Amino acid sequence: METHQVKTCFTITFTSDQYQHARNYVEDMKKNPQRVYWQGKQGKTDDELVMEQIAHRILSGFYHNEPFKAAKQIVKMDAKTIGTV
Repeated sequence: METHQVKTCFTITFTSDQYQHARNYVEDMKKNPQRVYWQGKQGKTDDELVMEQIAHRILSGFYHNEPFKAAKQIVKMDAKTIGTV
């Protein structure tokens, strides 16, 4: 099966509550270094981890359980096809 790769950049907005929730999540994950969560995250700063968590939750909400709320937070998306795999 042929798959395609797309490099995408999202501009999102988030609330102080979403930021704090993501920060608490990252702090909790630090207490559990053996979790799958840490795969591929070595060397990232706390701020990078928090931003990734916020983006993950907003984009997951868009595709799953909160599409209208998430759509308001996704301000812009730029994408470019970079090839097939």
